[in-house]
Amino acid sequence: MISSTKSMGIALPAALLALALGGCAVMPPSGPSVVALPKSGEPLGQFQQDDYACRDYANRSTDPNGAAQAATANGVNSAAIGTLGGAAVGALIGAAAGNPGAGAAIGAGSGLLIGGANGANGAQYSAAGMQARYDAAYAQCMTSKGNTISQPQPAYAPQPVYVQPQPYYYAPPPRYYAPPPAVYAPYPYY
Repeated sequence: MISSTKSMGIALPAALLALALGGCAVMPPSGPSVVALPKSGEPLGQFQQDDYACRDYANRSTDPNGAAQAATANGVNSAAIGTLGGAAVGALIGAAAGNPGAGAAIGAGSGLLIGGANGANGAQYSAAGMQARYDAAYAQCMTSKGNTISQPQPAYAPQPVYVQPQPYYYAPPPRYYAPPPAVYAPYPYY
């Protein structure tokens, strides 16, 4: 029972560390995210050769593997720096409270969480930037060969327009007031 608790105490932080660092991995682009269309009358075989040549050009000109490795290393470093900084701050706060060990452990966990999230966010931006550079190089190559590029339409629907009906005002029914009765009488004598 003691070894089970001890191994659980080691396995849980290791699993959390692997999960936090796994979110920082950046995959290079596997292909363009723009649609290329062949020029009018071009045979499919020629269009496929252009496509393969332009994919190769985009891959060579943007070096996505090197950029992905750099972005992944940056994400891992961010998580590690966050862990060390959190442990240092936690130890200082824990020392002031009388328990520096617990403060360091809490600070390290918090620093890992925040540093890992920051690294994953940076990795996501790096991946988007790599895809944009790859798409630009691919589009330039395809248009130089006479093909056209179709930009993808946004994946969102336009916002619905709500129209409120005009309010109806009902006036009270008109009341008919008869004129005062006419009195025909002789003028009084004074």
